[in-house]
Amino acid sequence: MSHTYLTTEELSSLIKYDPRTIRERLKDSVLLEGVHYIRPFGGRKILYIWERIEEDMGHAVAPVFSIPMANGGVCHG
Repeated sequence: MSHTYLTTEELSSLIKYDPRTIRERLKDSVLLEGVHYIRPFGGRKILYIWERIEEDMGHAVAPVFSIPMANGGVCHG
């Protein structure tokens, strides 16, 4: 399977986020190394994998309110 590799600037134009926001807020919290981006040849340059990011953007899940219970279960309420 081939992937489309993007720089931070290219990704920012596709998802309409500022490059600085991608680098400081999304990278390593939402976008994970080895899943959403790679560092080719062990260098400092970061290339984002568009297909993985696009797939995860479509599967965004709203936070669920739950209360942990003492027996290990959760109460959804």
